Amino acid sequence: MRGERIAADEDPATLAARIRALVPHSWSVSEAVAEIIAQVRSHGDAAVREYTRRFDTNGAEPGPIAVPNAEVDAAARRLDPKVRAGLERAIANVRAVAEAGLMHERTVELEGHRVLLRDAAVRRAGIYVPGGRAPYPSTVVMGVVTARVAGVSEVVVCAPPGAGGRLDSTLLAACRLTGASSVFCMGGAQAVAALAYGTETVPAVDVLVGPGNLYVQEAKRQVFGQVGIDGFAGPTDLMVIASSGAEAELVALDMLAQAEHGPGTLVVLVSGEPGVLDEVEAAVSSAQDTGAIAALIALDSYDRALELAEEFAPEHLQLMGAEAEALATRVSRAGCLFVGCAATSAFGDYIAGSNHVLPTGGAARFASGLAPSHFRRRFSEVRVDGAAVELAGLAAPVARAEGFELHARSMEARIRDNGAG
Repeated sequence: MRGERIAADEDPATLAARIRALVPHSWSVSEAVAEIIAQVRSHGDAAVREYTRRFDTNGAEPGPIAVPNAEVDAAARRLDPKVRAGLERAIANVRAVAEAGLMHERTVELEGHRVLLRDAAVRRAGIYVPGGRAPYPSTVVMGVVTARVAGVSEVVVCAPPGAGGRLDSTLLAACRLTGASSVFCMGGAQAVAALAYGTETVPAVDVLVGPGNLYVQEAKRQVFGQVGIDGFAGPTDLMVIASSGAEAELVALDMLAQAEHGPGTLVVLVSGEPGVLDEVEAAVSSAQDTGAIAALIALDSYDRALELAEEFAPEHLQLMGAEAEALATRVSRAGCLFVGCAATSAFGDYIAGSNHVLPTGGAARFASGLAPSHFRRRFSEVRVDGAAVELAGLAAPVARAEGFELHARSMEARIRDNGAG
């Protein structure tokens, strides 16, 4: 893994931009993705199978797009008991946290009328689970459980097959344990297109969420508007602020663990402890190269460290050591915050209950991690009782000022209905 010491002689915004610039910009795949989407819209299952053969199975004939229920059931029965126990605890924890995040209906009483804020779940959601480097049953948990808690009646999962044309058995078992409605053996931009527009086999969904490579994310961007999405997920990132009391060995291990996600991953250490910086730098330099990038920054002031974190808006932010941990209540820009030397971000990836589908690339400035709200729509129900006369009298002039005469008349007609005018 490539590590780099960065001088901390700039303002936090400039320094954060310099750190982000360590990850090279991805090449544009927009034209290639647009072609894949067009082919899937035109040719349905046949296009999905062709792209699966080309990109996922190395030319081998892929299995059925829709994974038979019997295969999913069999995978659940064969699941290693220790893996099952870990998945079941993760499911329970993610469900508990998701339930705590549900929004509730609320009535706003105004002068003579009221507005009811209502929530309704989407009917069908798609969970994209990445493949390639490894299967991710943990992403099945994060997506399916959260959608179910939100009240989605049909939750479908898709994932790219391996070279043998089939999905990983543990991933299939996770689909059964979480209550996925159906599983589709497909990945890439073709899977996004199939879920957005539907094919002979794949039903169109209302919301599509989940991480994936550049093709997947560009496809999500292009189909947004046809379906709802959770956001654009780039390479993962982690920032650790380590003060006195943080163990350099744990800091290094946490950074190297995040680096397992591969090329484009950005891990950052900010510390005022020279020994921690030196030891972590040595560990990073001697680690196996995964294509991840590490930045190490010496800052004596933890107030400045917080300012940098707020500008960087990391996907994962770990605070280790007493001075660093004292910053927790002031953090407002992080996908997920981990406080204390025991709270490695790896727990968040699997079993802590917080969701691991998080905003990347600094999007934590404005975006949230995957939650029930991504699968629900809030809309208003308006009931006008005795306020029609007053509301019409106030709003009709505004409508006319905007050039909407019939809007004004529509409201003024309610004055007559109320026996006034």
